[in-house]
Amino acid sequence: MRYLPLTPADRTEMLRVVGAQTIDDLFVDVPQSARLDGPVHGLPNHASELAVERHMAALARKNLTAGDVPFFLGAGAYRHHVPASVDHLIQRGEFLTAYTPYQPEIAQGTLQMMFEFQSQVARLLGCDVANASMYDGSTACWEAIVMARRVTKRGKAILSGGLHPHYVSVANTMAKFTGDVLHTALPVLTPEPDTDDLIAAIDGDTSCVVVQYPDILGRIGDLSKLADACHAKKALLIAVVTEPVALGALRSPGEMGADIVVGEGQSIGVGLQFGGPYVGLFACSEKLVRQMPGRLCGETVDAEGKRGFVLTLSTREQHIRREKATSNICTSSVLCALAWSIHMTLLGEKGLRQLAAVNHAGASAAADRLAQVPGVELVTPRFFNEFTLKLSKEARPVVRTLADRGILAGVSLGRLYPGEGALEHGLVVAVTETTTAEDVETLASALEEVLA
Repeated sequence: MRYLPLTPADRTEMLRVVGAQTIDDLFVDVPQSARLDGPVHGLPNHASELAVERHMAALARKNLTAGDVPFFLGAGAYRHHVPASVDHLIQRGEFLTAYTPYQPEIAQGTLQMMFEFQSQVARLLGCDVANASMYDGSTACWEAIVMARRVTKRGKAILSGGLHPHYVSVANTMAKFTGDVLHTALPVLTPEPDTDDLIAAIDGDTSCVVVQYPDILGRIGDLSKLADACHAKKALLIAVVTEPVALGALRSPGEMGADIVVGEGQSIGVGLQFGGPYVGLFACSEKLVRQMPGRLCGETVDAEGKRGFVLTLSTREQHIRREKATSNICTSSVLCALAWSIHMTLLGEKGLRQLAAVNHAGASAAADRLAQVPGVELVTPRFFNEFTLKLSKEARPVVRTLADRGILAGVSLGRLYPGEGALEHGLVVAVTETTTAEDVETLASALEEVLA
């Protein structure tokens, strides 16, 4: 088969069938500003394989990698140590090439892995049941909002100001196609989350309230009061966890009454990888399980009474009639889920708690040291491994200056919320077990110079 087997006549006929005049008509939903007006800058129209390899290697050398410099980035993606055994095991042929287990009799290994992953996620998030992974945290968040709409038959979702703005952006994009009304807010540089404001906004049209735990500023709130307020109005509470290591030290959202708990699993078993692929976590209470998107693997027995595994629920549009589907996500990040599960198994409950304790201790020491720098104010007095500083100067150029010095100082709120003057001095700093005391001192000394 040729690489491009279709002829111009084939393409013309395909366009006619779908009712389009040109190929450009297929991209009308993509803003003009986001479209290329020519070839990708810097790439030749054709080149030899050797020339392409050299060119791509030169581009890669421009990256500043997490392991090469003092690293304090977080805000939804975290640098943790991943044991070498994780990468070794996921590259075994039976895992690396595994596909959707439509035939359970030849896919027991994959199915058992999915079952164990679900069990670990459900226990970690404090819920009755979890699915066999989603794409990432942001799409899992949106799937939870649409699930709440199905459950409550309401179309208004209240999103906390502490929810990651990228998650909010994904929800806003998808809501254009479903008609859901999303009430959003900006975070405020205060020590406490916006719990009281969220409670005041709940009414009889509310399908759900979405909160992040810990939130984008690193703040930790008790979700119990908010859960009670949601349930009093027959709405659901959705909790988003972007740093699952935190649950080695904090009460799980499910324990505090959250109906649906979703999150980004990248912190465990999955490297930063310049942005992906990552793995979405999704769990809920048992009474909601039939509205849960994705796939659910279950344990059973075969005709001889031996333990076995099957896909118990798979309400995706490729399996059932589209109008009956709970999700149009037609795959899952199973290889990343396997990495997550292997790392979690290696840690165990004791290891996860120890890892969480190390993270919190390191972050606390870093916050104390950085708060001593003139021109730096600690906004969040209670946090796990991520906290927000308020600088005497706009944070974004400070971060840029420090990056030029080989220090990745954190995520400026001005980058996440451009044009919002009240947030432009905010800097979100993450500290994990990979951060050394020397790294913290390097950052503190550099901030003293830049803020002077």
